[in-house]
Formats: sequence, C-alpha cells, structure tokens
Amino acid sequence: MNEHGSEAQDQAETAITSSEQAPVETAAPAETDAKLAELEDRWLRAVAELDNLRKRIARDAERIRAEERSKVAAEWLSVLDNLELALSHAVHGNGGADAVLEGVRAVRDQAVTLLNKLGYPRHDETGVPFDPARHEAVTTVERDDVDPGTVVEVLRPGYGDGERQLRPAIVAVAKKVE
Repeated sequence: MNEHGSEAQDQAETAITSSEQAPVETAAPAETDAKLAELEDRWLRAVAELDNLRKRIARDAERIRAEERSKVAAEWLSVLDNLELALSHAVHGNGGADAVLEGVRAVRDQAVTLLNKLGYPRHDETGVPFDPARHEAVTTVERDDVDPGTVVEVLRPGYGDGERQLRPAIVAVAKKVE
C-alpha cells in the first residue's frame, strides 16, 4: 500500500501541477518595445517639464525681488531729496541753523514713517521692561527711581518686530543701587 500510495500521490501532484499551469500570455517583443519606448518618452517629457517649471519659478522669483527692490528704492528717493535740500540750505546759509535742524528732523521723521509703512516700526521706548527679543543691553545704570531691568535710555533705536526685525534697540538698563 505504501508503494501504491506513493504512486497515487505522485500522479495527483502531477495532475495538480499541470492543471495549475495556465497558458502564459506573453506580449510580442514589438509590443513590449513600443510600450517601453512610450513610457520612456513620457518620463523624459515629465523630467523636461519639471526642469522648465524650476527655471520659470527662478525667473519669476528674481523678477519679483527686482520689482520689490525698485519699489523700496523709489520710496527712499523723497527722503534723499529732502536731505539734499537740507544740506543745500546749510551750505548757503538760507534760514539759519534752526531751519536746517528743523529740516533734518523732518527728513528723519519721514524716514521713520517710511520704515513703518514698509512694516518695520521704530522702537525707542524708555520705561519699558527689558525684552531680549527687542532690546540689546550694552550697559547698566544704577537707578533707584525705576525697577531693575527697566530700559532707561535708548542709545540706538530698533526697527521691526519678531522675525521681521531689522535690528534690536541698543539700550541702557537699570540695575539696583548697591
């Protein structure tokens, strides 16, 4: 039975193996080559399109930067014109020193207004708590009339806020009298 069973098992395996083998449909080599060529062409076109997109974005970004630089420079022209006018009055003596000083103050105010308009407000407040995100302390001053850590003098104003800060304010900070 052992021999008989082994023979029957071999026949059953052969039958299963032959029945599991379905006819394999193979595409003609010409069809495979055509499909491969089509896919390669589509891939090359996609790569070229991506490269063109990168170049176009780079051109557009450079154009936008140039336009923004031009706008900002144009805004500063009136400040420059007023500085030249103030210098002209100083050289020719027209109006005296008070008029020149008043003209320079007006130009400074115009420049501060322009920076604020561009999104960089001026920070020159005293009497406020020291904030390392907005201030850079360069000295301390012993004062008993204000709390320690209070800005008592702005040596150079700061401009901007947060990530849009051009520079922090350079300040003197109060410390306890010893």
